[in-house]
Parts: sequence; C-alpha cells; structure tokens
Amino acid sequence: MESYRRVKLHLDSGDVVEGILLPSTAYSSPDVYVVKLRNGYNVGFARGKVRRMEDLGEVPSAGARPGESREVDTGRPWVSIVATGGTILSRVEYTTGAVYPSTDPALLFEMVPEISEVASVRVETLMSKFSEDMTPSDWAAMAEKIAEHFGRGAVGVVVMHGTDTMHYSSAAMAFAFKELPGPVVFVGSQRSSDRPSSDAFQNILGAVIAAASAPFAESTLAMHGASGDGRIYVHRGTRVRKMHTSRRDTFQSVGTEPLAEVDVESRSLKVTAGSYKARGGLSYSAKFSDKAALVKFYPGMDPRIMDALVELGIRGLVIEGTGFGHVRDALLPSIKKAVDSGVVVAMASQTIYGRVDLYVYRRGRELLSLGVVPLDDMLPEVAYVKMSWALANFRREEVPAVLRTPLAGEITQRSDPTGFPGRL
Repeated sequence: MESYRRVKLHLDSGDVVEGILLPSTAYSSPDVYVVKLRNGYNVGFARGKVRRMEDLGEVPSAGARPGESREVDTGRPWVSIVATGGTILSRVEYTTGAVYPSTDPALLFEMVPEISEVASVRVETLMSKFSEDMTPSDWAAMAEKIAEHFGRGAVGVVVMHGTDTMHYSSAAMAFAFKELPGPVVFVGSQRSSDRPSSDAFQNILGAVIAAASAPFAESTLAMHGASGDGRIYVHRGTRVRKMHTSRRDTFQSVGTEPLAEVDVESRSLKVTAGSYKARGGLSYSAKFSDKAALVKFYPGMDPRIMDALVELGIRGLVIEGTGFGHVRDALLPSIKKAVDSGVVVAMASQTIYGRVDLYVYRRGRELLSLGVVPLDDMLPEVAYVKMSWALANFRREEVPAVLRTPLAGEITQRSDPTGFPGRL
C-alpha cells in the first residue's frame, strides 16, 4: 500500500495550496506535482512554479488486502459502507483504457480521508459488479448485509453502487425494509476515482454525512445536485431516476423534491422534504422474485413478445405504456391470455411525469376489463422492482392490491404540474 503525504505548496504567484500529494506513475509528467485538494479534485502544478513544498505529514492509511473489511473507530457513531462495485471504486487500466471495479475497501480511506471526520467508519466489500450485472438475488444479498450492519450498531449504511441501475437497487431496499434504525444511502459516481474530474470523493463524503446525521430512515440515493461541486442531493429511493449518461447531477427526483441537501464543505445536512419515515426498529424481508419482467411498448410491437414472456415462466409483467397507459389493439388478446394464465399484468407510463389513467379513453377501459393493474405515477423501473418484491412475499391474488398500495413513497397522492422541470 503506497504512502500518501499531506503537503502545502507555496507557489511563485504567492498562492498557497494544501492537499494530498499523489505518487508519480509511469504516465505522470516528471515536471508536475499532482495534489488532491479538499474538494476532491486532482490538480497538477508545474514544479518550476512551486517555490517551496511544506510536508505536513503522512496521511494515515487503512491498508487492507482486496476483499477484506476495514474499520476506523474515531469515537463517533458508526456508519457502515457496503461496496458492491461500479465506477465509484473503479480505476482505469491504462494499457487498455478500460475501467475495472476495485474490490479493495481500503481505497475509501485513501480517496476520502475526510469521512473519518464525520463518523467511525466500517467498510466491507459485498461484491464487485458493474450495475448492469445486478440481479434480484443481489438485491436480497444487499438487504441481508444492510440488516447485518444495522444489527451491529450502525446509525446509517452507505451502499456504493454503479449508477446505471442504482435506482433499481435503491427502490428494492425501500420495499425490503418496512422499518429502519437509520438511512440507507446509495452512492455512485459518473467518473472513475482516478480521473481529475471524478465526482466520487464528494459523493462519498456527502453520503456518509447523510448516513450519520439524517433524521429520516429510508432507502435513499445521494449524488451531485449540480454539475459543479459543493452540493449533494439526497433523493428518495423510489422517486429518483438517472436522467443523463454523463452529467454529474444525472440523478433527479421525479414528481417530488429531494429529501435533503448536503453541503460538503460545512459537513451539514438540510432536510428539504415535508415528510419522511423516522428512525425506528429493524423489520425487513430480503426476498425478490426473478419471475418479474418490464417491457416497453412501441408502435408495431409484436404480440408474440408477450406470449414468449409467459412461456418463459414470467409471473408478473409491467408494461411501460404510452401516455395514460395504452398499448396497441393487437396486444389485447395476448394480455388477456397472460392474465388468464395467472400472470399479474400492470401498467406504468413511458412519460416519467404524470400518471396512468385507464378511465379516460376506451383503450384504457379495455385494459382494465382484462385485469390490467394501473400504477398511477409509479416509475416503470420502480414498478418492476415492486413487482419482483411482491411476487416473492405475497400470494398471487394479493399482488395487485399490494402494487396499488403506497408503501415507500413510490406513489404520490397527486401529480404536481409545477414539478415538471422542462429541462435537466
């Protein structure tokens, strides 16, 4: 494990810069000092313009071999960090240019030593997966591990996760845990931790601050609140969606406001939601079914797609329909066949904002008559997750009512037209 030193650079310009001096690599310029600043950025300074470098001492390392758990007791309340993989702990393999997930939890204490100023921290690697490889069985493993850490006295649990399906996993934990002693905070990054523009450092720090100090006890997701630094939004796990491929503020709350805002410089959290679940006991069910499916309707969709899913043994099907929740006439016989065979068929909308209403047009009423379950303003991804959870925990005849019942903020009472952003 390499040694890191905190330094103060006195520049010819008269400016003084303090940060962690990063070691040189085979690809570093010998004429540049690279320093990680407090805000998380790695910045290069020409050695010829540095009048003096003051050594402030070695940065304590929590060195551990890949796959091991690690903890640092600072006398503050405990926050557990569960690593599952993704960009947030990834590094570029420069011979190929590819990004690989790391399995070393000790990297956290090197990358973000500030977390020990917020809480006592316990880090454990549960798995090392990119988020596109996550499955319902992985959600079950996450829930069990989260429950284990709360059982060990954690006041909050941070889950590091790839961003592409992180909102699926945050929704899964929202349904798995009926009651929590503290927040579950999912966190990721858009850019790997060794890139100068990485958002990993501030996202992790913001997530730990939220886990340690938030009054709410829900599954949440914490990421940059703007393209610039300094502000982290904490979103409700069932009302958040990834909206951009590369922006650092890619995650947006849909149809509601974020639960809280974290100022990483002042280490403070401000609750912005009008209501939330308070901290309580620990009650959960870590069961999810792999017999749920999510399918997006498109013009000309072949009815045999529905038939094939039923033949594959799917027991719950969420359709992402148009507008109010419609599909083409040619699909109706296949939907009826699915329902008659015991498949729960539910309808969400492709529009993201607004809500399903199957009473407005004839097609909607036809779908209702076939037994299709309308899901109001539940996001399609969340509807799929809830279907997976409901199939695993309730009898088939109970599932439609469970889907329609708000359990974790996934359904709002009404759609606020002023909440539509118009643009990102």
